Amino acid sequence: MDTKKLRQKILDLAIRGKLVPQDPNDEPASVLLERIKEEKERLIKEGKIRKSKRMASSDMPHYENVPFEIPSSWEWTTINTISKSILYGVSESAKTNGKYRLLRITDIQNNSVQWDSVPYTDFDENKAKSYLLSDGDILFARTGATVGKSYLVQGLTEEAIYASYLIRVQTYDAVLPQYVKFYFESGYYWEQIEQGSVGVGQPNVNGTILGNLHVPIPPIHEQFRIVSELSKWMGIIDIIEMGKTDLQTIIKQVKSKILDLAIQGKLVAQDPSDEPASELLKRINPKAEFACDNGHYTQLSDGWTVCRLEQVTNYEQPTAYIVNSTTYDDSYLTPVLTAGKSFIIGYTNETAGIYSNLPCIIFDDFTTDSKKVDFPFKVKSSAMKILKIHKDIEIDYVAMFMSITRLVGDTHKRYWISEYSKLEIPIPPKAEQKRIVYAAREIFTQLDEIMESL
Repeated sequence: MDTKKLRQKILDLAIRGKLVPQDPNDEPASVLLERIKEEKERLIKEGKIRKSKRMASSDMPHYENVPFEIPSSWEWTTINTISKSILYGVSESAKTNGKYRLLRITDIQNNSVQWDSVPYTDFDENKAKSYLLSDGDILFARTGATVGKSYLVQGLTEEAIYASYLIRVQTYDAVLPQYVKFYFESGYYWEQIEQGSVGVGQPNVNGTILGNLHVPIPPIHEQFRIVSELSKWMGIIDIIEMGKTDLQTIIKQVKSKILDLAIQGKLVAQDPSDEPASELLKRINPKAEFACDNGHYTQLSDGWTVCRLEQVTNYEQPTAYIVNSTTYDDSYLTPVLTAGKSFIIGYTNETAGIYSNLPCIIFDDFTTDSKKVDFPFKVKSSAMKILKIHKDIEIDYVAMFMSITRLVGDTHKRYWISEYSKLEIPIPPKAEQKRIVYAAREIFTQLDEIMESL
């Protein structure tokens, strides 16, 4: 389920008057806007607010080419019309202690604020009155990567002001701030923000652009019904998303457990007719000594043997293939790998220096990450090693072992492959190796399908 699209669909229905039924007894939004106009004129005469330069107080917006149809009891207007204040924040320094909390863009994460971590600031008490936050204020990020994001102030317990990269919107009582906040999350709102934002390196939206945004306003009672219905639906989606996150974590844990069971001989049943791994290893290296009970593998399954990784693996230090951004692109055939995560960074059309035509494991001796790859490929970093697994040992089985086995040490330590070579690996019979690989692939495929469906 795509919960982001579901959210947008529900919000889209809401601002088009299709989420809740209209009530013919509701006072039309046109009357609501007339009351706002009268109140605005009164406040201007009393000197409590300034007359907007963007729109005379007697003007009422008129829309001939509306973006979409709304119910007859609704009205198109602007954020400026329904707001008694659209005000930039203060340019003050954050402090450990002070008289006021100073809310910044970075303090707003996922529509919430951890007020205990919001810094303080000192500010002139007389000036601060204009910037004090109240429940119902809507804060708008006007610049940077989060431009357009908004936050509805609720549950204030301390006096707080807001920083300069935020714009505060205070609506008249005839318009619910909760409704405006939901509108600020709708697709139509974001279309206007994208069209109105200026700046290439640092996009921003100023107070004039914000004030001129078009907004459909329903009757006040319908606003209450919409907010109630949206709160219910958004709560359900939040639960679904939390469940998705939990399920993704569980799937990762299940994969790790599957791999752990695989190398303990508990993933598939043993077959007494399988040739013991000890015989297999003797053919690989007749002079080597192997153990049927060794290290922390104290309960090996029948037919299993423990050996060191170096007894079934050869490795080589490839000559680093130096690449720059002009020598490869996705249209070329040969993958180029780099250290760090052993991932493919590009492709080259050069074929010289290909080491083999057999699959192998790439080992990064800085992170101890490993990854099975198929030739041909090139290696960019000397910190990466090519591990060749003996042909009588299933490479996927060794890859499972290495994916859950890491040496513990300093984060910046370089883990030489020689250290890993001494690791003890439990080896099952050849036939069981194949059954383990097949079973793990089947389970992982199903888990991946679940992940993709989320």
